[in-house]
Amino acid sequence: MQVWGVTDIGLVRKENQDAYLVRESGGHTICVVCDGMGGAAGGRLASQIATETFVDELERLLAPGMEPEQLLSVSARAVFAANQAVREAAAESEAYQNMGTTLVAAVSYAGGTVVTNVGDSRAYHVTREGITRVTKDHSLVERMVDRGDITAEEARRHPSRNLITRALGPDADAQCDGYICPMESGEYLLLCTDGLVNTVTDQEMLFEVIHGAEPDTSLDRMLEIAKKQGAPDNVTAVLMRKL
Repeated sequence: MQVWGVTDIGLVRKENQDAYLVRESGGHTICVVCDGMGGAAGGRLASQIATETFVDELERLLAPGMEPEQLLSVSARAVFAANQAVREAAAESEAYQNMGTTLVAAVSYAGGTVVTNVGDSRAYHVTREGITRVTKDHSLVERMVDRGDITAEEARRHPSRNLITRALGPDADAQCDGYICPMESGEYLLLCTDGLVNTVTDQEMLFEVIHGAEPDTSLDRMLEIAKKQGAPDNVTAVLMRKL
């Protein structure tokens, strides 16, 4: 896998509470993106703890030749460890008691990636045929879309779009969802926080990854689009390309 990453404070927030981490381990590429919440330094601390704990625990559990279903299982255990670590840190200080974070992660295998998520940070599979969202948001507006109350486009602008229904930290037993994403050579997986999703459309993502200039600058170009839209939130993304 080739991997590129970018994180930016945006144009409104006073600090960057997003975090991402990329690591190679035992023939696997591990990528994780987190979007912290909780005010002051709490969100930043939560996302840092979650990314580091998730990757460290996954490295401990990975073994050569694991099948995708096994990778999903160990990824879920790594999410559990990350949740526990965030909760333990929150319990140490009253200032951090409300902190939490989303998480979206991918682990490569020979035939593609397995994806895990909690919250509303997303994964997209990007090919020359189009862009497909892999994950499902754990959010209030996603429920509204599922019920047919609003459209997916309306959800991008809805005033309650930031209200999530699952997160690491606040939930004692934060359940993750897992997906197997087969990939062919030259295809991409994009992991990103809602700071990108809410300012860059799916079609703009597709164009910059597939039809723009070189892929090693596509995330920078998406960041520029986000800033032209005001970038009211932190913006973080990781792009993986299967060789």
